Amino acid sequence: MAFEGLSDRLQSTIKKITGKGKVSEQDVKEMTREVRLALLEADVNFKVVKSLINRIKERAVGTEVMDSLTPGQQVIKIVKDELSELMGGDQSKIAVADRPPTVIMMVGLQGAGKTTTTGKLANHLRKKHNRTPMLVACDVYRPAAINQLQTLGEQLSMPVFSKGTDANPVDIAKEAVEQAKKDHQDYVLVDTAGRLHVDDTLMNELQEMKAAIQPDEVFLVVDAMTGQDAVNVADHFNDQLDITGVVLTKLDGDTRGGAALSIKSVTGKPIKFAGMGEKLDELEPFHPERMASRILGMGDVLTLIEKAQTNVDEKQAKALEEKMRTATFTFDDFLEQMGQVKKMGPLDELFDMIPGAGKMKGLKNAQIDEKQLAHVEAIVQSMTKKERQEPGIINAGRKKRIAKGSGTTVAQVNRLLKQFSEMKKMMKQMTGMQKGKKGKGMKFPFM
Repeated sequence: MAFEGLSDRLQSTIKKITGKGKVSEQDVKEMTREVRLALLEADVNFKVVKSLINRIKERAVGTEVMDSLTPGQQVIKIVKDELSELMGGDQSKIAVADRPPTVIMMVGLQGAGKTTTTGKLANHLRKKHNRTPMLVACDVYRPAAINQLQTLGEQLSMPVFSKGTDANPVDIAKEAVEQAKKDHQDYVLVDTAGRLHVDDTLMNELQEMKAAIQPDEVFLVVDAMTGQDAVNVADHFNDQLDITGVVLTKLDGDTRGGAALSIKSVTGKPIKFAGMGEKLDELEPFHPERMASRILGMGDVLTLIEKAQTNVDEKQAKALEEKMRTATFTFDDFLEQMGQVKKMGPLDELFDMIPGAGKMKGLKNAQIDEKQLAHVEAIVQSMTKKERQEPGIINAGRKKRIAKGSGTTVAQVNRLLKQFSEMKKMMKQMTGMQKGKKGKGMKFPFM
C-alpha cells in the first residue's frame, strides 16, 4: 500500500499529542523530530523535510494552537495542511484546449510505465470526461512499444496513429495532430521515446517535437518506487522541457512515498495522476489533501464515494436495499453485491479510505482477508440455484457436497449459513423498528 511505512510511523507519532489538553513547545519539538525521521526514512528529499518541519514548528507553537481548546487537534490539522501543501495543495486538473484537439506529450525513461499510462489516461478521459482520445506511437526505436500501444488501442477501441519504425517521430506527431483535427478527436496523447537514462539525443528530439506540436500538457511519467531517483529525473526533465505535470506510476506498491512528497517542492510542477494498479482503469487524479488525510489515517471518503459511483450499479443497489429491508435477499444477491464491490479495487485499499479504520483494534493487521472472501464465494457458487434461494433446505448431506465442491470444510459452510440467517433476522427486527421507513445505505457484510 502507498505510504504504508510512513503512515504507520506518523500515526503513532501524532497519537501521542492528539489527546493532550495542553501542548508545550517541548511536545511540539519531540513530535516534529519524529515526523522528520519518518519523512527521511520514507526517502523524502532532505531539503524538503527541513523546510516542512520548520513551517510546522512555526505554526504549532503560535498562539492559534497554544490558546485553543483542543491544541492537540490543532497540531494535527497543521501537519495535515502542510503535508497537503507539500504535495501541491489543490488538485491540478488536466488542460482543455480552446480549440480541439488538446495535445498531451507523454515523456519519461524506459521502464516507468509510460506506454501503459498513455492508455490508462486515454481510458480515464473517455470514461470520466466523455472525451474521444487518439493515441500516437512516436517511440520508433522500440517496435515493442508501438505494438503495445496498438494492443492498448484495440482493448480500448480507440484509434492509434502510427507510421511504423522508419518515420521521423516529430513528423509522426505533427501528422497525428492534423489527422485528429480531421477526425474530430478532442485529445491527442503522444507516446514518445524513452531511454534507460537521460541523454542529449533524447532531449533534443523531445524539444523539437514540443516546438513542432505545441502541446497543452507535457506529462512526465515516473516510477514512484525509484524514490529520490524519480525526483532527480523529474528535475532534469523539467529543466529541459518545462513539464506541466507528473504522473506517478506504481504508487500502490511504494510503501515509502518519498517521490510523491518531494516532486512538487523540487520541480514546482504538480502531480496530476497516480497509477494505483496494473489495470487500465487504475489511474486516479492526484488529490494532495485526500492523500494527506490517508497518510495520517483520517481516511478518504470522497475517493471511496467516487469509486462506488463509478462501479456500483445504482438500480441494482436500490433493488438490493429493498430486498434487505424486507428480508428477502438471497445468496444470489450476495454474489451480485460482492462482484460490484470487487470492481472498486483491492479491499485493503478501500479499507484504508474509511476514516479511523486503522485505529480499529485487530483490523489494521488483519485487514480484510481476500482468501476468506474467495472461500465464501466458492461456497455460494457450489450451491444449487434452489439452495441459494432457500438456504433452509441445506441438510447435512448437502453441506458435505457444498464443502467438497468449494474446497472448504463443513464447519465453514455452517458458519456462513449461520451468519446469513442471523443477518436476515436482524434485518427483520430493523424493519419492524423502522415501521415502514426506508433504511439508508444498508449493505450485506462480507465477514
